[in-house]
Amino acid sequence: MFAIAPLARSPRRLTLSSPPVAVLALLVLAACKEKSGPPQRPTPTVAVQPAAKGPLPYVVIANGQVEPNRTVAVQSLVSGQLTRIAIAEGDEVRQGQVLFEVDPRPFRAEVERVKATLARDEATLVRARADSVRFAGLAKDGYVTKQQLDQTFAEVSSLSATVAAGRAQLQRAEFDLENTTIRATIGGRTGQLLYRAGSLVRASTDQLVTINELRPVLVRFPVPEHDFEELRKRAGVDKRLKVRITPGGTDSARAIDGTLTFVDNQVDRASGSVLLKATAPNQDRLLWPGQFVSVALTLSVDADAVTVPAQAVITSGTNTFVYTMVDDKAKRTPVKVGRQAGPLVKIDSGLVGGEQVITEGQTRLSDGARVQLRGAPRSGGGPNGRPNGDRPSGTEVGGAGEGRGGARGAQQGQPNGQGRNP
Repeated sequence: MFAIAPLARSPRRLTLSSPPVAVLALLVLAACKEKSGPPQRPTPTVAVQPAAKGPLPYVVIANGQVEPNRTVAVQSLVSGQLTRIAIAEGDEVRQGQVLFEVDPRPFRAEVERVKATLARDEATLVRARADSVRFAGLAKDGYVTKQQLDQTFAEVSSLSATVAAGRAQLQRAEFDLENTTIRATIGGRTGQLLYRAGSLVRASTDQLVTINELRPVLVRFPVPEHDFEELRKRAGVDKRLKVRITPGGTDSARAIDGTLTFVDNQVDRASGSVLLKATAPNQDRLLWPGQFVSVALTLSVDADAVTVPAQAVITSGTNTFVYTMVDDKAKRTPVKVGRQAGPLVKIDSGLVGGEQVITEGQTRLSDGARVQLRGAPRSGGGPNGRPNGDRPSGTEVGGAGEGRGGARGAQQGQPNGQGRNP
């Protein structure tokens, strides 16, 4: 039999002087970070727009409502039965056109009666005048007393008055007969017919139809009191200013021109505004009575005004400024802001026009910060240590194709190449 001897175990050796591999890796990474420095922040991307300089109109924007230039509620001047309606609802009528007819037979008979009465009275007057002449001759010879002569003259005067009243009554009867035919007093468009043929109408009471004059039309609109003060200061209240009227308020392609023709003589205490009216020719009948429109009233034009987009202006406390782009850097420029005209703001001081004003991305900037134009190529950090966002030379533009273009341009003696370099 064989005896199995136990295996001899080798003693463990613990060496504290040699660190583990993981610790060595961490130390190497830390050393690399300390050597390379903190990571580079990306250059902000911005959009710019030049500060414009030119004429800037002072425009007051208001909401208005269209009303007819003239409107007439057609009524009958005589009472009677409607025998004829010569128009339809919504017709265009001209001044003097026949609209309705009232039964003329009672009025024609009245005219004939008054004429007969007047003829009788005129004959009686002729006889009385002849008697007065004869009595005057007899009075000279003493055949007629003075009392009889005076009575004859009084009868002549009474008959003369009766004849005058009869003539006036005849004119009235003829006037009523003429008014049995109802005509349009203005030209325009008719509305809804309120009575039909065969209806009885009362004189000066029942409204038959309404006529609105649509060419031209009026547009009434209120302006706040402070805008009214600008109106008085810039143009006065008697100048026929230009007004731009837009139906629906948004479609500027349909806008038509009008003229300011009325300024109210008082301020409305309830709304603090002044009522104005403009007249528009409305030849195409784009404007309709009762329609709401947008009104732009041009008071004056400021020459050589410097303007920037409203979003470019930054307000911090009591300070107002914009950022301009100069040599790929943002420059903080204090400005004094004037009035706003739509999407633009008038700059009273701080800019002279032509500066590249940053309109997007300016909220993350500081004075002197390097910026990158939107759409411009970015260059990565290379071995030369150039930070992201710097504009490289023609041979250093990021991207292989652009680098080749830059190198080709550099070989031809052209700075920055002629490829797609900005």
